[in-house]
Amino acid sequence: MTIYKSTDGEHAVKQCYNEVLNLCPVAFEQLTLPTRHGDTHVLACGDETLPPLLLIHGAMSNVSAWFLNIAEWSQHFRIYAIDMIGEPGLSEQVRLPMDSDGYALWLDDVMEALALSNTAIVGESLGGWLALDYASRRPEKVTRLALLVPGGVGPQRKFLMKALPLMLLGKWGKRKVREMIFGAEQKNPSTTAKKFRELFALISRHVKPRWDKLPIFSDQTLQAIKAPTLAIVAGKDVLLDSKVTQSRLEANVADIKVVYQPQARHLISDRREILTFLKGEKSSS
Repeated sequence: MTIYKSTDGEHAVKQCYNEVLNLCPVAFEQLTLPTRHGDTHVLACGDETLPPLLLIHGAMSNVSAWFLNIAEWSQHFRIYAIDMIGEPGLSEQVRLPMDSDGYALWLDDVMEALALSNTAIVGESLGGWLALDYASRRPEKVTRLALLVPGGVGPQRKFLMKALPLMLLGKWGKRKVREMIFGAEQKNPSTTAKKFRELFALISRHVKPRWDKLPIFSDQTLQAIKAPTLAIVAGKDVLLDSKVTQSRLEANVADIKVVYQPQARHLISDRREILTFLKGEKSSS
């Protein structure tokens, strides 16, 4: 199985990704962990004596999604940023059924390989779905849970119907689709920002997206989550229904704070609440 459309495309994405890894703002180790579904690549940083923190990125992404945050977060936590299996990182190219315990078992293997009995987790989008799934199945293993636009709570929007006509309009249309999801691109990007843009352009060109819908968690499943939880949702999210996400989390997760950012899109850039929450401090807002 491969997630790539061609061998040349796979080579181009991985070469660019390795170049992006060199732009990581802190010293790091690269770990290759054995799991029942193949090797999993993890970027580790921060003092090993600090509390652990797992970072799980979204679909069509990799650990570079956290590079704007890990310099600050790694001052307080030993960070393990995971390349999700089945996505364009350096982990095994296997995509598991979403309506199974496959991803929870995979994370069990990751936890065991890292010698972690429990950990805090931050998950974004599809990674938020994985984090919620794991916290509901393994409540004793999750100490705190921070979610950015998590999938599986509110319904997915029918964005594809809007995006497909634009995708046929060349570079202009593709840029418009990106802006609808992530917001306007920088006018004069830095060299680093240009490299990130190059990577995600290669990913969108060469990687097969997942078309299967995320299963929606039942109320009972959400009620099984015991960890203190923070969720940040976006008012202009074209992929997920943020209002339903907020209302269902508040109704079913015992210890929950939902932050609604009315002007934010699916990519949440303002993440200041997360570190305060992970440290167990009260927010000033």
